[in-house]
Amino acid sequence: MKELQYLKILKTNINITTMQDTLSYITTHLEELRGKYICVSNVHTTVLSYENKAYCTIQNEAAMALPDGAPLSVYCKLKGYKNARRVTGPDLMLELFQCSYKKGYRHFFYGSTPETLAEMKRTIIKKYPGVTIAGMYSPPFKPLSTEEDASIIAQINAAQPDFIWVGLGAPKQEEWMHLHQDQVQAVMIGVGAGFNYLAGTIKRAPKIMQKLCLEWLYRLIQDPKRLWKRYVTTNFKFFRYLIQMSWTHENS
Repeated sequence: MKELQYLKILKTNINITTMQDTLSYITTHLEELRGKYICVSNVHTTVLSYENKAYCTIQNEAAMALPDGAPLSVYCKLKGYKNARRVTGPDLMLELFQCSYKKGYRHFFYGSTPETLAEMKRTIIKKYPGVTIAGMYSPPFKPLSTEEDASIIAQINAAQPDFIWVGLGAPKQEEWMHLHQDQVQAVMIGVGAGFNYLAGTIKRAPKIMQKLCLEWLYRLIQDPKRLWKRYVTTNFKFFRYLIQMSWTHENS
């Protein structure tokens, strides 16, 4: 099995990997990863990291920062890592579902709404009958007291999951995982809209659009009012920052 490799993109250490290598690493090192977290990084989170020192620390302290966004894996290829591939959170979740029955993995889902969790549960039971759902929890839309937070963590640990899938969206899910590292007894993985894809509340882009780095456009068309600023502004910033850093490096 290959050792972990990464490339610094802007200020974030992004893993150079493939889906198969990622699965191999996680399943082989599961016991070592308990209490740690894995980020699925994209253009949005990478720009946030560049602009926010605290969030950059969260990204770089993760056990892995996977290239969920296609531009990240493309950038790795341009830098000479020809075997670099995109590894999305939703796809990783489904891949681990596929091997869960054989390996006996237990899964806990934290985030989203009760309605989305209920729909997602029905989908998992129907399409992945061997998956053990250890528990699900939809946090309230308010700050939790120390006692409430401790109670939730105790509930999660009592369920004895191997994986805690966190669907709070960036940057909240990464902040939550960082805050609770070493408090939980499973590996935490942030999956963004992965819960919504499974529940069917958001449609995922066709494979051809994913391969052409246009998944962001598909999501933008579905929810332009909420996402236009994030995608258009953040994508522009990403390429501007890369050009600025490249120019600075060449002229330093």
